[in-house]
Amino acid sequence: MVIKRVGVLSLAKLMGLLYAGIGLIIGACFALFSVVGGGAMLAGGSEEAAMGGGMMMGMGVGMLVFAPLFYGIAGFVGGALTGWLYNVAAKYTGGVELEMA
Repeated sequence: MVIKRVGVLSLAKLMGLLYAGIGLIIGACFALFSVVGGGAMLAGGSEEAAMGGGMMMGMGVGMLVFAPLFYGIAGFVGGALTGWLYNVAAKYTGGVELEMA
């Protein structure tokens, strides 16, 4: 079986969803570390440290929204570009040959 063409939009949607999932994991890790670090700064005592700690906690929680959105959009664009480039290259090379057992 030879794959001669891929659906560009289909690949873009799949890559966008996969990368949004990766962004969610990265955003959750960033949020966890920011909340823990910000909480430690809040417990530090000084007013400047408390302000910085609160800001750090807010930025960490914001990453739960921003990271999946950014990664999803980047994955969609990258998937569309990859699908288009594959179709152009497969036109000249004949595609990818797969052997199914």
